[in-house]
Amino acid sequence: MNRILVIDDDTELCELLSDYLGGEGFLVETVNHGTEGATQALEQEYTLVVLDVMLPGMSGFDVLRRIRETSKVPVIMLTARGDDVDRIVGLELGADDYLPKPFNPRELIARIRAVQRRMDTSDSGTRKSDDGELRVGDIVLCPTNRSVKRDGTTVELTSVEFTLLTVLLKQAGNVISREELVEKALGRRLSAYDRSIDVHVSALRKKLGKEYAGEERIKTIRGIGYLYTRAEA
Repeated sequence: MNRILVIDDDTELCELLSDYLGGEGFLVETVNHGTEGATQALEQEYTLVVLDVMLPGMSGFDVLRRIRETSKVPVIMLTARGDDVDRIVGLELGADDYLPKPFNPRELIARIRAVQRRMDTSDSGTRKSDDGELRVGDIVLCPTNRSVKRDGTTVELTSVEFTLLTVLLKQAGNVISREELVEKALGRRLSAYDRSIDVHVSALRKKLGKEYAGEERIKTIRGIGYLYTRAEA
């Protein structure tokens, strides 16, 4: 069952989302307090968490930090419209996507479906692929158990970071446009002023190391997109 946890202190919005998402086939549970939300997100199984930034008891950022300590459950953050700082911070802490308030519930449904398509495509591809592990330089990505190792050491990635790295490794040595990365890694179209894919790439650089064998690991191709280098030690 598609079980979603909404953590937001706006009770009217929680009721609206419960009704709307419920009508789309989701089982929705709501929590109006940050600390309680973090506890519930970790103690129970959810398909996805919708998390507001401004919460009593514990901020949405602190809730996300606690969740990411032990869980890879997809998280969509709700941020104040126009507050780019909140969006960037949320993505850097491991959020899969964000949605600025106020928003149309249909847009939230679209974001949730996009996350589900990305996960379903990844799982389906894993079952059908005969390629096995992806090895590029010092990185080994295993689709079967969704693990990534650098020089034999496990690197913890969020679900969207894992999908993004898979796309980059499969096309290592080739330039990939930001539009293609957004569609394949986030499951939606690139919109104007959307810098989320850039933040996810930045997070990958930090976790994998910015350089390998004297070359930049993930190169920015100005005005186009990114390229994962095929440099060999």
